[in-house]
Amino acid sequence: MANFASKRLAKELSKINNSLPPGIELVSADNFEEWLLDIKVLDENPLYKNETYRLKFKFSSSYPIEPPEVTFVKTTDRPIPIHPHIYSNGIICLDLLGQQGWSPVQNVESVCMSLQSMLTGNTKNERPPGDEEFVRGNRLRPRDIDFYYHDNTV
Repeated sequence: MANFASKRLAKELSKINNSLPPGIELVSADNFEEWLLDIKVLDENPLYKNETYRLKFKFSSSYPIEPPEVTFVKTTDRPIPIHPHIYSNGIICLDLLGQQGWSPVQNVESVCMSLQSMLTGNTKNERPPGDEEFVRGNRLRPRDIDFYYHDNTV
């Protein structure tokens, strides 16, 4: 991994180990390539009440110039949240995670907080249109998908 990316991630990890906002917990960060964090929605949104979701961050050697690849991961006790911008395979359609919406001032903590906020504001108990076809046919990594961001109301 590039020296700059490693330094930046070491700095972020140090901050994360000292304090994270409520509802965000570091699960593992054994290296600077992949981290797992859990997030909870803190308000009383009935869609996500009492649920904890697992996020996987994958970093390239170009981080933070390039966004991390962030997906929800399903485990026995961590479902994929139902949301109009989250596919059932955990891929997230969010401009912040794409080249156009990403900024190097963002970090792991701010991405987690953005996803918490995205879930908090959701009122639709549905997957994105075409979820089944997308999940069945997609062979691209999330970073290589050219999403069309047309609905920022959810």
